[in-house]
Amino acid sequence: MRQQTLKSAFTLSGKGLHTGTEVNLRVCPAAENSGIVIRRTDLAGQPELCAIADYVNETQRGTVLRKGNFQISTIEHVMSALYACGIDNCLLEVDGEEFPILDGSARFILEEIEKVKIVAQKADKEYFVVRKPIRYSLPSSGAKICILPDDHFSVDVHIGFQSDVLRNQYASLSNISDYKTEIAAARTFVFVREIMPLVKQNLIKGGDLQNAIVIYDELLEQSELDKIADLMEQPHRNANTLGYLNGDLKFDNEPARHKLLDVIGDLALIGMPIKGKVIATYPGHQINTGLAKLIRKEIKKQEEQCPEYDDSLPPLLNINQIRQMLPHRYPFLLVDKVIDITDTMVVGVKNVTSNEPFFAGHFPNEPVMPGVLIIEAMAQTGGLLVLHTYEDVEQYSTYFMRIDNVKFRNKVVPGDTVIFRLKLIDEIRHGCARMRGLAFVGGKIVAEAEFMAQITKNK
Repeated sequence: MRQQTLKSAFTLSGKGLHTGTEVNLRVCPAAENSGIVIRRTDLAGQPELCAIADYVNETQRGTVLRKGNFQISTIEHVMSALYACGIDNCLLEVDGEEFPILDGSARFILEEIEKVKIVAQKADKEYFVVRKPIRYSLPSSGAKICILPDDHFSVDVHIGFQSDVLRNQYASLSNISDYKTEIAAARTFVFVREIMPLVKQNLIKGGDLQNAIVIYDELLEQSELDKIADLMEQPHRNANTLGYLNGDLKFDNEPARHKLLDVIGDLALIGMPIKGKVIATYPGHQINTGLAKLIRKEIKKQEEQCPEYDDSLPPLLNINQIRQMLPHRYPFLLVDKVIDITDTMVVGVKNVTSNEPFFAGHFPNEPVMPGVLIIEAMAQTGGLLVLHTYEDVEQYSTYFMRIDNVKFRNKVVPGDTVIFRLKLIDEIRHGCARMRGLAFVGGKIVAEAEFMAQITKNK
């Protein structure tokens, strides 16, 4: 999969949920590998901020990012729509301190994205692949969320309140392609009993029945309910009748679906799409972003994720096909198979056994694969990357021009399965290819290097 961005820009305008002021949000294409970037055009110097969990500063009634004097609020609906559409790179220009609330859902954002279209970029898409269960909880509230290993992204959400109107609800999204019809239109919600405390905190100045589901579940005095209706510029209603002040819902479980929308928007702050199944119980912005921060720390710790390897699947290139592309033979052919390959990236596998001839002398009593051969195996894998597009591949070879930034992290010993991932640093020019290579064993980096190779036609 390639990274994606918008084909052209679009603008959304509306009031902010908490400030009540008119806000303009311009959603623009961005260069590959730039991620989602937010720019405050109303501030001096138009500062920018990457939309990642590291900058989450507050989670009361919305997700707030802050870095120094830069702050932006209520970003979760836009982030959710961008994630659902598979957009990796985007510039969000806003002239206020929060994104417009619109109708309280992601519907309008999704519709505009579909109008301007999405385009693929040259760089490969990076995923956060869940290798083992990740769990996070807030014991004080009973909220918990976990992500389980899976081959695609899905979300299950369960919510529950001490309410005669809204008790337990469940929502599920098995495939992100169903987001448009199942999730995007679900609106945010608030209980009438929460409105006055929020007003006292100088929040929801822009809230009304057009951008939120308002739930009346505890009887109030008629005068108190009338006061709240006046604050929201809504008609008075009978204080003895509980229910949804908006009338009909778009879905029977619309609140749960909106919570699922928020989970996606907050987890988008990881900075890359997820391959895993999310199960959230009583989710909210605090626990959602807390999990996103936890994963961000894991990503930084890992530096680079090891490619997925399922040895039950057939390789893209087996050893016989590799022999047709590379001139190397025993005992110097050091790639057994290729499990993934694109125009810019390749993943190869080497199964290291005690029968390797170099172990006889390196070392007799403690067999260790020579570092120079790890680099050679990495380079052979890179050769398959640059040669696989040639029709008459047997007429070409690749030769080292230079090797830089070589590092060895751990030993490779008999019984190890080494996974090599090579990526082009830039486009191939004049027959020269620059690549960065990583070697993994057990999910951890054992070696890395940068290569420059010359593609030469054989004489």
